[in-house]
Amino acid sequence: MRRIALALLILAACTNGSRTASSAPTPATELPATGLAANATVDYVVDGDTVDMTIDGVEERVRLIGIDTPETKKANTPVQCFGPEATAYTQSLLPEGTAVYLERDVEARDIYGRLLAYAYVVETGAFVNLAIVREGYAQTLTIPPNVAHSSEFVQAARDAERDNVGLWAACSG
Repeated sequence: MRRIALALLILAACTNGSRTASSAPTPATELPATGLAANATVDYVVDGDTVDMTIDGVEERVRLIGIDTPETKKANTPVQCFGPEATAYTQSLLPEGTAVYLERDVEARDIYGRLLAYAYVVETGAFVNLAIVREGYAQTLTIPPNVAHSSEFVQAARDAERDNVGLWAACSG
């Protein structure tokens, strides 16, 4: 697991400067104070990094960009260390009915057809993707060209590992 995390950290460092300023959303740890309106509502947390949401009356499966939580529901894959805890944490951040602001990056969908997004809780301004990494429930997963917040995620993962929280404490070895 540490080799994968190191490889992702190196990838993030190498790709972070590859975007033009005009294509990058503004990095933020909280929802900007501009009163952005919700553009999605949480229906169901699938696992720690995937959430079913309703957007303009359409149900969408949303994959949270830049993070990778341990698997709990992947076919032919056993439940991974700290997976249930990661799912529960995401559920605590995004209970059913939560109004969310989704921020997009360069690529709209992954190879599985899931919508790719950064999620903010409208009521509190919490940056969900960042909170999950910061609290040790996910590692970073940087897949260019969606790298707007990669440096924030990398730093949060380093801090969580240094502080030995979440999966860093439970799954070492």
